[in-house]
Amino acid sequence: MPPPSNLVVATKSVQRLVKEEGYYRAELSKGEKRVENLEADIRKGGEDLDPNAEFVLKQESRAVEETKAIFTPLKKRTEEAVTKLEEQIALAESAGTAADEELSTAKEVLKQGKETVAKETN
Repeated sequence: MPPPSNLVVATKSVQRLVKEEGYYRAELSKGEKRVENLEADIRKGGEDLDPNAEFVLKQESRAVEETKAIFTPLKKRTEEAVTKLEEQIALAESAGTAADEELSTAKEVLKQGKETVAKETN
């Protein structure tokens, strides 16, 4: 079995980064929801309030901030991978070395990568 072409490697790289960005967005959303719920519980007070609620809120808030901090370097890596994929698509088209299916997949992934890069971070 021959090794994957540079086009396939670049395509997989962008796919992985787009998927990673999606996971972090979902984690950020869940974390922000947990922080909101904890803040609401603390405001309500009551006897059933966890005595460590303030500490847990602080930890959850820190986790949210750490997740937010991931987006800047992730965006930079994605931009670099998208640029490399664009180059590989151009090379494959000019050389005529890639299969139509590989090029089609690469172009679709390139579109997804560009959309991901265009998203604003929270």
